Amino acid sequence: MRGFGHSPGSTGCERCPAHGSGGLQRFGNCVAGWDYVVALAGNPNTGKSTVFNLLTGLRQHTGNWPGKTVTRAEGGFAFGGKRFKLIDLPGTYSLLAASPDEEVARDFLVFGRPDVTLAVVDATRLERNLNLVLQILEITPRVVLGLNLMDQARRQGLQVDHRRLARDLGVPVVPLAARYREGLDLLLPALRDVAAGAVRCRGYRLQQDPPQLKAALGELVARLEEAFPGLPNARWVALRLLDGDERMIDAVRTRELDSLVSQAQGVSSLEPPGAGAG
Repeated sequence: MRGFGHSPGSTGCERCPAHGSGGLQRFGNCVAGWDYVVALAGNPNTGKSTVFNLLTGLRQHTGNWPGKTVTRAEGGFAFGGKRFKLIDLPGTYSLLAASPDEEVARDFLVFGRPDVTLAVVDATRLERNLNLVLQILEITPRVVLGLNLMDQARRQGLQVDHRRLARDLGVPVVPLAARYREGLDLLLPALRDVAAGAVRCRGYRLQQDPPQLKAALGELVARLEEAFPGLPNARWVALRLLDGDERMIDAVRTRELDSLVSQAQGVSSLEPPGAGAG
């Protein structure tokens, strides 16, 4: 089990309101372990923080990402007898740029191996928001798309076919109006099922690799895996190298890639520093 520590003055996890199973149960630090890690990603102003607060009940642990001044928020919730650690990634428009916030989001999604990524989008600005979603799907198919602000979409007379969107993207799509708790009953089972592997997402990719790219990718991936044993998402790293990503080229050349992986996995590790028994 993945560890949570006690809050000061905690009377024990067995007395915590989150103890047990059933519907959504929000908790801070009092639960002794979690079963799954959920990454929460999205553009700024999509209601991502509202979703975070809805799931965690505003009892969250904040701190800086390792080696960064970028603040992160962590919280927890339980559903169906399983405990979830929710990590709120910095709001970002792209995983390809090089701001500290974007690097933090990118590195955790690529190297942190979350069990499921909840990508929150604004239903009134889908074209703009789906750019980030498609980039996330290049990294991992284990995604649930939260189609938030559906109340605003309705007021604007917009109709979004979430079932068609789910078929096209190959991942569950859940309509939400988080400020009104709308869609929560569908979101929680979707997160649980994807995290547990009960739902296998295929994940849309923009295009198939052409033959000449496949050969170069195969060779580069093999060399990366030899130089960095156990490297997660070696294919994605190889694609960034072939695309001339100076930040990733430098990380490979200086072996900073090792620390990027260890930092990302440390955030979602089985026994993070300071975790206590329940």
